[in-house]
Amino acid sequence: MEDPAAELESLASWQRPLRAQFPIVAGNPGLAYLDSAATSQKPRAVLDAVQTYLTTANANAGRGSYPWANSTTSLVERTRDRVKEFLGDPVPERSSVHFTSGASEGLRTVARDWLPGLVEDGDEIVVPYADHQANLAPWLEARDLLARQGVRILVRELPCRQGSGDYDPQALARAAGPRTRLVAATHVHHVYGADMNVHRVREAVGPDVAICLDAAQSVGHLPVSAAGLDVDFLVFSGHKALALPGTGAVWARGLRGPAFRPGGWRGTPNTVGIASLAAALDWLDAAGTDRIERWTTALASLLTDRLSRLDAYEVLGCRTSLAADSAVQRRSSIVTFRHREISAQDLGFILFSRGFMVRSDDHCQAGRSVRDGSVRVSLHVYNTPEEVRELLTLLTELQ
Repeated sequence: MEDPAAELESLASWQRPLRAQFPIVAGNPGLAYLDSAATSQKPRAVLDAVQTYLTTANANAGRGSYPWANSTTSLVERTRDRVKEFLGDPVPERSSVHFTSGASEGLRTVARDWLPGLVEDGDEIVVPYADHQANLAPWLEARDLLARQGVRILVRELPCRQGSGDYDPQALARAAGPRTRLVAATHVHHVYGADMNVHRVREAVGPDVAICLDAAQSVGHLPVSAAGLDVDFLVFSGHKALALPGTGAVWARGLRGPAFRPGGWRGTPNTVGIASLAAALDWLDAAGTDRIERWTTALASLLTDRLSRLDAYEVLGCRTSLAADSAVQRRSSIVTFRHREISAQDLGFILFSRGFMVRSDDHCQAGRSVRDGSVRVSLHVYNTPEEVRELLTLLTELQ
């Protein structure tokens, strides 16, 4: 990005009225919420949709024949179609959408209910040991469950480059073999903020290996194309995409492996969460996820460019993406860093004392502990250049 300040200025008249639509942001002008990777704030349209549903049509889905029940059942089915549309589903009549409580449950459902039908004794899967715990633990649990049933599968580590966290497609191509059945990957890294270039994962493993993608940090933050990604599962959380907590979705393409049929009794869905998700997707489409990505990438570029010049700090992830004019700037909304002398937890307390809400811990990254803590700034459409500049002023003081 050649000039993030110019990009922000060109989008300012678009962003200002959108920020005003978030009551918790507009109502707390002295606070800067910089933790959207953990959960996003909710626009008025989502809050209104929740209230309208609860006061006009609240009922169970698929269990009654009266108007409120019929309306709720239709809402659930329409939202399935809405998710497909939002993701640019290339063949919606073949795919399916299963609602979950979030990305963690969604990934666990794929590992628990679908993977056993894909693999046989001696098969292999490749999983990320340096991404979110939610995209590692379920596959290890599935391996152990299968082993108790007499089916032994080998779990290989998805290779990544030291320091940057980027996947290493050359090493993956060497590691994948004729018994490789699945790769679990991440779309945007929750610590490094990087687009993980899933198309290179597909090129490395070939056309026949299934890919399950954790899209928790991309859906709602940037344009996501199921057709362009060529993956078999796309899993995301509603609460990170402007909807209510407790809702998420698994989009299953239905191209490789057995049909995706979640096990167990299909109980009462989170109907109010689904109503909020439908409204959130409508809001995101109207705002434009392409412009949201441009806005947050420019904010992240502004932050990394200045922060990388301060000797007291180490910015995590790809080093060549730090400068404002970097040709490989891919930090769409997340910047994570450490102070060389102040612990991450202490720095988090200091920042909040001045009105900045950030996350300061190990960020649920697999293989990390509290001793590996860092401060994560995660941005969304409601954040402003002024907030970033004020944060930089404080961080400069703390050198």
